[in-house]
Amino acid sequence: MPEFSDSIPLSLYVHVPWCVKKCPYCDFNSHTLKAELPEKAYVDALLADLETECAVLQSPSVESVFIGGGTPSLLSPDAVARLIEGIGDLVELSPGCEITLEANPGTAEAVRFVGFRQAGVTRLSIGVQSFDDELLAAIGRIHDGRDARAATEMAKEANFDSLNLDLMYALPGQTRAKALSDVQSALELEPTHISYYQLTLEPNTLFIRQPPELPAEETAWRMSQQGIELLEARGYARYEVSAFARPGFECRHNLNYWRFGDYLGIGAGAHGKVTDFGRGEISRSLKLRHPRAYLEAAGDRRFDLRREVLARNMLPLEFMINALRLVAGFELALFSERSGLPLGKISHALAEAESKNLVAIRNGMLRPTTLGIEFLDDLLLLFMPGTQRRPPGVVPCAPAGDGLISYRDH
Repeated sequence: MPEFSDSIPLSLYVHVPWCVKKCPYCDFNSHTLKAELPEKAYVDALLADLETECAVLQSPSVESVFIGGGTPSLLSPDAVARLIEGIGDLVELSPGCEITLEANPGTAEAVRFVGFRQAGVTRLSIGVQSFDDELLAAIGRIHDGRDARAATEMAKEANFDSLNLDLMYALPGQTRAKALSDVQSALELEPTHISYYQLTLEPNTLFIRQPPELPAEETAWRMSQQGIELLEARGYARYEVSAFARPGFECRHNLNYWRFGDYLGIGAGAHGKVTDFGRGEISRSLKLRHPRAYLEAAGDRRFDLRREVLARNMLPLEFMINALRLVAGFELALFSERSGLPLGKISHALAEAESKNLVAIRNGMLRPTTLGIEFLDDLLLLFMPGTQRRPPGVVPCAPAGDGLISYRDH
């Protein structure tokens, strides 16, 4: 039987599936809000979902909560307060628990920031994407640059000491100068965390059906490199492929994903990953995706669309697709602690990765090299089961968070 560490951290992801308008690049489980938001019924369903999840856990203690979407800031502060209070009644929230809420820069949501802070949210993540009005229009955003700046200032006035801004680059019509201008604009607002990631065309989106003209690959690469240099020069350390933070402000919730920790997922389309120590298994869950179906399931508490045990031969890739995004790397012992597998299961792949200068292994630590980060897909292929080697994009990684690509349901 696999031997797991008995102290795998547990986080909670809460999905709010509604948006004012679905962006053409978005592949998250989000739905345009066409009527009044049923927030009371939805919070009730979320808490029933969590109670069902907790029934199979022993003494659940949660170290971080991430309320993502969609646009969670469409919820009223009262609804968020009731949600957080209800979560606290069902699980033990660790001291100093990080509670993140994703927010849209639109004025209608920004005026609620004080209420969110009073409700117990400790960290705000604002989906700015760009400060350039033309670029924002090109990617279907409903706010402008002035809204983004105003929302950031309102977040500071609401005493959000931990604040993330999402920025995208390689947007339709974007030049290197415009990309760096966006980074500079974000730096002038002095958030504690910046997610800087490339726009990619994802399946089941409007942009994949009607693809816009994007900057050339070489131009996008230069946007990435120059943006990273500017961020690091201003004191934002790159701790993950697309995440930059001032010291002490790394996103703890996302770090748990990347370290292959456990997380409960509640809400329409939410994913979860939980280790069953007694059975020596890791299982993933997916909740009913459509908000209406999810709400209707609250009566008999059958929220699952799918729940399955991960095949042991896929665990090396499942672990590495997350952990290899950490720029500083990780202790090799973490692989066995979180996957339950002996290190020998990946010794050949590690040796091959090291021989190709994709990773560096020193004193029990594994760190992806600059080359490994640049060619992460090639590196991950080394951990695929030998008979199933194919592009790793078809494999799910983290469910949601600052600048993260969502799970895609294949």
